[in-house]
Amino acid sequence: MKRTPITSSRGLQPMVEAVNRRHDPRPSVEFGLMYSAQEPTGEVLMGDGVVTDLSPTGLGIRGNVSVSQGKELAIFLYLPDGQDPLFVMEAKVAWVSGHRFGVEILKMNLRERNRLRYFLRANVEHFD
Repeated sequence: MKRTPITSSRGLQPMVEAVNRRHDPRPSVEFGLMYSAQEPTGEVLMGDGVVTDLSPTGLGIRGNVSVSQGKELAIFLYLPDGQDPLFVMEAKVAWVSGHRFGVEILKMNLRERNRLRYFLRANVEHFD
């Protein structure tokens, strides 16, 4: 795990140490997505937005509907490859900051996982 000090706005002393738990680099990208979740009340939460960074194990999102940390989502990624949306069966919200949040991908079928890896290798600069 990589620890990154966070400093105050005046750049004085480190205030808090944040832990970067990412397993893979997350290059910046920008394309659309849709996300949904089942609320405990039975209602369905649905939102859309933009993917801001992406790796085989997670992504950053700027969405139009707020979510809470720990919420499990289903996600459709509209990769700019001209194919049908890529389906992430299960992802868990790892952090939230307003309408920006990060999710960890928990469950995808093998075909979709391979498609995501191929997309990253073929289209995203600085991806291993």
